[in-house]
Amino acid sequence: MFYGSVVWDPWLIVAQIVCIQCLYYLTLGFFMAILVGTRVSTMSLVYFFDYATITLSTVTGWCVIASFILTSVAGAGFLVYLIERAKKCLDFSATIYIIHLFICIIYGGWPTSITWWIVNGTGLTVMALLGEYLCIQRELREIPISRLRSSN
Repeated sequence: MFYGSVVWDPWLIVAQIVCIQCLYYLTLGFFMAILVGTRVSTMSLVYFFDYATITLSTVTGWCVIASFILTSVAGAGFLVYLIERAKKCLDFSATIYIIHLFICIIYGGWPTSITWWIVNGTGLTVMALLGEYLCIQRELREIPISRLRSSN
């Protein structure tokens, strides 16, 4: 794709936001199932959206924190394949976390825990910076040019 000749396509942007948000929550669910699901009797949306579950005082809280951080690392990988541009990584990462904030507000109210803000701020930073780094590495790869030889 030649990036300079691309026309602004709002439907593509909306589709990318929906895809990256769905992948974010699928990955978060995967890590929550592995790390938190083994420690609690029932998994629920509380661990995804309630700020009170992100705590440093319990082992389950640490598992929730690890799930969020691992999801941000995986999200950086999703940015490489879905967004493909280093300069758009911060925009899409921030969009994911702003949508997550709104869902958390609807689910459990305004997050008053400083731990919640630190974990999500760290997740946003990791996803954006690692995503940019990986996209830059991908953009800097050499383009293989093969010579076409006539077989006469």
